[in-house]
Amino acid sequence: MNQAEKPLVIFEGTDIKGGDETVIYDLQMRISKGDFVYITGRVGSGKTSIIRTVTAENEPGSGRAEVCGYDLSRIRRKDIPRLRRHLGVIFQDFRLLSDRSVEENLDFVLRATGWKNARSRETRISEVLDAVGMATKRHRMPHQLSGGEQQRISIARALLNSPELILADEPTGHLDRQTADSIMELFCRINREQGTAVVVVTHDASLLERYPGKVYVCENEKCLLK
Repeated sequence: MNQAEKPLVIFEGTDIKGGDETVIYDLQMRISKGDFVYITGRVGSGKTSIIRTVTAENEPGSGRAEVCGYDLSRIRRKDIPRLRRHLGVIFQDFRLLSDRSVEENLDFVLRATGWKNARSRETRISEVLDAVGMATKRHRMPHQLSGGEQQRISIARALLNSPELILADEPTGHLDRQTADSIMELFCRINREQGTAVVVVTHDASLLERYPGKVYVCENEKCLLK
C-alpha cells in the first residue's frame, strides 16, 4: 500500500480515554478517503471521546493511533494545528461567533489558518457558501439564521481548508426531521462529489437507515464495527 492509499485514521488495539479514565478498550477502526462512517451508541458510551482523540484533544492510551499520517501518541504540540488543518469539525451547537457576520466568521478561520491574501479569502468564502447553498447569507448575523442555516454555515466553515476528513458530532441533534435530512443530504453530496471522508456521531438510529454507511457501535467499553 502506497502513502496515497494509506487510511486517514488508523486505530489498532487503541484505548480511548475520557479524562483520566479509559472509556473504550482495544478500538479497531480504519477510515479511508471516501468513507461514510457512523459512530453510534448511548450517551456516555465514548463516542465523543473518539472524536476528541482524532483531533488530538485527548491523548490515546495503549495501541496504535494515527490520523492523517500523524502518530497521536508522539505528536508534538506545535504539530497539532497542522494535523487539524486536515480535519473539518462540526458541532451540535454550531459554535458561530455571535458578534460577527457569516462572512466574518469564515474569514476569521481563514486568517487564523494562514490565509494572508484578502482576495483569496473572499473567493474561498464564496466557494464554500455556494457549496452549502448559503451564498445569499454571507452578510447575515448568526441570530438572523435558522438552526438549519447555522448548521450549513458551520459545515461551510469546516470545508474552508479542503479537509480530508469531516467529523460531525451530533450535527442534527437540535434540528427537526426535515432540516436534519437536508443536512445529511449535504454530507452525502460532499462525500460523493469531493471524496471527503465523513464521520457522523449520532444516537439517531433512523439516520443510519436512510443514509447508509459503515457503522461502529459503542457499548460496554467497546466500539465495534456492526
